[in-house]
Amino acid sequence: MSWIREGELNLIEKISANILKAGPMPKHVAFIMDGNRRFARKKQMERQEGHMQGFNKLAETLRWCKHLNIQEVTVYAFSIENFKRSQNEVDGLMVLAKQKFEKLLEERENLEKHGVCIRVLGDLNMLPLDLQQLIAKAVVSTKTHNKCFLNVCFAYTSRYEITNAVREMAWGVEHGQIKASDVSEALLSECLYSNNSPNPDLLIRTSGEVRLSDFLLWQTSHSCLVFQSVLWPEYSFWNLCEAILQYQLNHTSIQKARDLHREHQAFVQLEADRACVAEHLQHHGNGKPADARRRQEALQHYATCREERIHDFLEALQNRRDSYYTDLLSDAVVA
Repeated sequence: MSWIREGELNLIEKISANILKAGPMPKHVAFIMDGNRRFARKKQMERQEGHMQGFNKLAETLRWCKHLNIQEVTVYAFSIENFKRSQNEVDGLMVLAKQKFEKLLEERENLEKHGVCIRVLGDLNMLPLDLQQLIAKAVVSTKTHNKCFLNVCFAYTSRYEITNAVREMAWGVEHGQIKASDVSEALLSECLYSNNSPNPDLLIRTSGEVRLSDFLLWQTSHSCLVFQSVLWPEYSFWNLCEAILQYQLNHTSIQKARDLHREHQAFVQLEADRACVAEHLQHHGNGKPADARRRQEALQHYATCREERIHDFLEALQNRRDSYYTDLLSDAVVA
């Protein structure tokens, strides 16, 4: 089954899509694709077939998102917690993932045609080496595409992601690239696996479970959360429309909360900069209080230097992440 499905919506779907698009539309939707195993039990089929049906539904859902002008989709494909399942099921999921990424590489021309950028978020070192190498090929071969984005969370949990971001900032402080005073909520966001994406506008979980299961906890603090009872392989265009309608009904309050949070972040950063500048002037002012003009100049200088430090640190961090993929590809060529 192809990752990118061609085909138009039917007439009723087109009309409904156009009505929805007259209102505010989510640009980034995240899915917890839950219910594959229950679907398999319901249909009396093997678990692996349930997971296969789940992937097919993802391909269909991406087509709907394309017609609804949803530019970015993030999916929870495999949690770190899933490694606790039976070895047979885990092995089957790894084989399925390998097959699907091999299929994706066969469709590179189609991905280029639609401008699809594939990103895989998680600790890929937990995966078999051959799967890591396939993922690296998929990520590198599509990284310049910029029309739409598919983020696949694999070997991922949000707490692990946040912990890793803290480690990245500690590495920056340890190597003198940033100061401890540069550490902030905004910087942590930039150190997450998802740093290249805006936060989701809408998060959808299927199967009736009403919890996030350690998925995008940081990123969805100001997102619309929709929990639907349908099992993922049975998900329909109309289920997606229902979720988008819920987003539209809550759009104003969500946007207001985001704006207030953004203003608060700016205020906290300004206060932190002022505290650092005041401490610096106190130690280097020969005991004389600085006038308002000197304090303002010092504040602007400090903020500029901080931004430069953070820019250089984030660039170094991105280079480290890019080198992981290039090293994998080099190893694949040697092998």
